[in-house]
Amino acid sequence: MNYLIFQLQAPLSAWGETAVGEYRPSANYPSESALIGLLAASLGIDRSDEDQHQILRAELSFAIGVQSAGRLLRDYQTAQVPGRVSLKNRSHRTRRDELNMPKEKLNTILSSRDYRQDAACLVAVQTKTDSVISLESLALAIQQPKFVLYLGRKTCPPSSPLWPQVIAAENALQAMEAYRCQLAEQSGEVVLPLERLVWGAGINAGVQEDLQMVRKDRLLSRANWQFGDRPEFVALLAQPILV
Repeated sequence: MNYLIFQLQAPLSAWGETAVGEYRPSANYPSESALIGLLAASLGIDRSDEDQHQILRAELSFAIGVQSAGRLLRDYQTAQVPGRVSLKNRSHRTRRDELNMPKEKLNTILSSRDYRQDAACLVAVQTKTDSVISLESLALAIQQPKFVLYLGRKTCPPSSPLWPQVIAAENALQAMEAYRCQLAEQSGEVVLPLERLVWGAGINAGVQEDLQMVRKDRLLSRANWQFGDRPEFVALLAQPILV
């Protein structure tokens, strides 16, 4: 089985979780919807192209090897929001719709956003047997992306090349370990070991899960910011020798 492996490292990353009110939390590894968005940006797929996003969601499966969860950074900001009375009987599907009213009807609130500092992970991508998407085309797109890539928010550009490689292996974990060896040989630097392996349905992880949970990051509609639940599996890995 072939797997596309690439790395994600940045001084700051932000992988959005379910947000309530003024608080915008971040996971310490990418969501499925974030990975689909990153690959869509590489391919030059516009955010408004719902059909192409759904093809990526249907055809691709992911595993994430967490090398470092990073450290939490919480950023406090002020934001403008209209009062509930002002929003009554008004359509406001987007942030622009929400603010499209006289300034005197807007209130200022304190908003907080979480980031992860110096987080790092490897991503494995597997396609379905009869998929119309090739891993080689995805690798080329990541090397030469049509749109600017960032890790969750536009303020989070990657600090290292993603260095996509298509690797033949029995499972995603073996493909990641082979990738780590290749990366160490290529860069001449120590490559962080994997602390955890996280994966969704449809990919051969190569390890038994220690934990199963539900994550709301299944892309339903990019235009309407709608996400559904999906099962996610986590395996805690024994610390391997640094490569």
